[in-house]
Parts: sequence; C-alpha cells; structure tokens
Amino acid sequence: MNFLKQILFPSFRKSGSTTIWLLKIILPISLLVRFLDYFGALAFIAQFLDPVFLHLGLPGSTAIIFITSIFLPLYAPLAIIMSMTVTLRELTILALMCQIAHNLPVESAIQAKTGTSFWSMFSLRIVVSILVGVLLNLILPADMGMPLFVKVNAELPTSVADVLVLWLKGSVQMALLIFFIVTVLNVIYKLLEQNNMLVRLSKAIESVLRFFGLSESTGFLWLIGYIVGLAYGGALMIDQMKEGKVTRSDAELLNYHLAVSHSVIEDNLLFVALGVSVWWILGVRLVVAWLVVWVRRIFLKMKRKAMYSYKNI
Repeated sequence: MNFLKQILFPSFRKSGSTTIWLLKIILPISLLVRFLDYFGALAFIAQFLDPVFLHLGLPGSTAIIFITSIFLPLYAPLAIIMSMTVTLRELTILALMCQIAHNLPVESAIQAKTGTSFWSMFSLRIVVSILVGVLLNLILPADMGMPLFVKVNAELPTSVADVLVLWLKGSVQMALLIFFIVTVLNVIYKLLEQNNMLVRLSKAIESVLRFFGLSESTGFLWLIGYIVGLAYGGALMIDQMKEGKVTRSDAELLNYHLAVSHSVIEDNLLFVALGVSVWWILGVRLVVAWLVVWVRRIFLKMKRKAMYSYKNI
C-alpha cells in the first residue's frame, strides 16, 4: 500500500503531466513531417542532402530527424522516425546521432549554469554526433534488417484524410510509449531516493568514475545524469553545484562526459523498443564519453604546461 501511495500514484501523476507537455511539442511536428512527406517536400530536400548524408549511410530525407533532435527532446525525432521507413542500420546510426545531439539549447544552457561554456557543449555534441555517424557507417553490417515498428505492407496515404488517420494512430502509439517510459523512470528514481540508494551507489561507482577520468566527488551528479538525464535532472545537478560539493574543474570534466552520454535508461529504452541493439547504442556512447574526457584532460594538461613555460620565459 505504501508503494502505491508514495511511489506509483505520484509517478503516474508526474508522468501524465510530463507526457502532455511533451506531446504538445511533438505532435504538431510529427503532423508537419507527415504532410511534408505526403506533398513530396522530403523527397525534394533529399536530392540536395543525399551526397552529404551518404557518408553517414543515411538517405537525405533523414536530415530532418537529426535537425529536429538538435533543438528538441528525443521524443520529437523519434516521432518523425516512426513516420518514415528506415532500415535497422539507418535507425542505429540515427539513434546514436540523436542521442548525442538532442535538445541542445536546453541541455547546453543547464550545463552552462554549472560553469561550462554553452557553445563548447553545443558544438562538441554536434561534431561528435557526426563523427560517430561516419564511424558507424564504416563498421556496421551492411544488412541489419528492418526495425520492429516497420510494416512491410504499410498502407500509403492517398489523401489528406489518410494522412490524418495515420498520424492519429501513430500519435496514440507514441503517447503510450512516452507515458510508459517516463513512468518507469519516475518509479525507479523514487525508489532509489526513498531508500537512500543514490548516496550509496555514488560510493560504489568510484572505480567506474576513475576509469572515465572523473573525480569521485562527482558520483552523485553522474548518477543523476545517467538516471534522469540533463533536462529532467538539471535542477538537482545545479543544487549540488551551489552547495560546493564539486569543484568547477571536476564539474567541467563531468559535463564533457555527460554531454555525449547521459540518460542511458530513457534514451536506450526509446530505441530498444523499436528494435535497435542496446549494445550498439550504449557501448558506443560509453566509449565516446571515455575518449572525450581523457582527450580533454590531456588538452588541459598540455595547456597548463604551455602556460607555465610561457611564464618562465
């Protein structure tokens, strides 16, 4: 009974309001994309972008998915993906690119409040996402099949009414998916918070943090970023910074890590539900996050040495 009153029911209420807020952003965009596809606008755009996206192993029409992800949460590009026909190989590449570079104005602003440059985070995530796309295009198997959501004999819309009906069906599916995933996240977080597990976990992952080149003092913030992400967990992360529990330099390295790898539960569930392998999307992000932090540490070390040498000239 306590679980229902203290955990499940509050999670339902919070998930309901979050779902409504997200759908207000997502549904108009998904409808617009369906009409753009119906009237041939996506095919027209693809003619110009195909040569560029060829290096990413993607058709030019998918550029709108990546561009949308830059400015909005992952649910928006996901809605567009479900409005198009893509292969599993293409979806895997898009999943990694969108996971790394999504909702950048909001999340980069949150990271800026903890002392890291807005534009450094914004540009880092776009550059890394493109590099990851190029790399995946080189190493992924040529034929990986089709995603779970694709219907081989999908009905093509022949009128505006058909477009609206297909959009409505997809919207219901999307709303249920969002509500389910957000509810799972809220339940997990409330259980961890109620049982004081976040503090315990932060101590248990000290060796993991050292491997990633991060300070042990950032354990709690690292967990917050991985469990609820930068947008949902931003307020908690900012509070920790204001209390002075983490130095500015340690927080900056954490921001570089979280910039390319955060919200691994929610982000991965979204694409695993469509058939993408969790090992590809999780493994690549962890490797890239490791590389980004250690390259940053090497750069800062070289910068300090150069400044020291300059002062002693």
